[in-house]
Amino acid sequence: MRRRRFLASGATLLSVAVAGCGHPAVVLDMDDATAADIADEVSMSPDPTSAEHTVVSAAIENGTATRRGRNELFDQIDTVRIDETFYDVSETPLESNEVTVYEVRIDFDPADSTPEIGAVDYEELPEADRQRLDPIISDDNPPSGDGYDVGVGYGTAEEVGDGSVFVPEQQYDIIVHDGDRYRLTVSTRTTTETEYRYEVTEVASGVDSFADQIRDRYLFTLTGLSEAEREVVEEAIDGGYFQDDKAFRSVTDRIREHDGIEVTDSYGTWLLSYEQVDYLTYVEW
Repeated sequence: MRRRRFLASGATLLSVAVAGCGHPAVVLDMDDATAADIADEVSMSPDPTSAEHTVVSAAIENGTATRRGRNELFDQIDTVRIDETFYDVSETPLESNEVTVYEVRIDFDPADSTPEIGAVDYEELPEADRQRLDPIISDDNPPSGDGYDVGVGYGTAEEVGDGSVFVPEQQYDIIVHDGDRYRLTVSTRTTTETEYRYEVTEVASGVDSFADQIRDRYLFTLTGLSEAEREVVEEAIDGGYFQDDKAFRSVTDRIREHDGIEVTDSYGTWLLSYEQVDYLTYVEW
């Protein structure tokens, strides 16, 4: 949670990097932990149109579901919230095979815009192509440089279906958009596609019930602090503590003695109580 938030601020930090600033070397950040906050931290609420929602809903209804894909869906968080019910999701890889994946690459300022295959007005492209290209083509300031400027992943021919004029067979190499002529090429690569089996187990009905389970597993009380340690904690609550000093190390050592919600070699998130208030606590050391 807090790692994502601190990294998301990277653009701001980078803008002042020349002044000697950057991402803080250490972080202690403590936010009030309501039931909703705890649920959001340890579960995902997939969009109804997403693959995650589709396979979990199918597994709920049928007991199991399968999907073919080139990556796992639940490698980061495997607890899913559908409406007000929480499920643990198992994702088991079955057989794998090699597939061809297509990418359409666009040169926005070609040295030569004479078509070798054919030219087409952008508005005449099939929906399958415009749906994939719109986010790039509609940019008022598209990237430009030597050679092809951007690649748009199309996926496999099976995923694209029969509606594209670029995949699997390229029918045009120039598109005309608002009077501008862009050159396109299609590249391919071979990758592995795996069939996954999904099964779900209901773990809680309602946010409060789920949060209570997380508290029972992870919550601990931070007590017995020195005055210097208390100052670190109070500043962490107020907006974050970023000094790698003795008091910081002492507090974080205490925290790291306990099981965390997510812990790596350099950062983690814990659930703790301080002065009778629960906090989701992010530490980076």
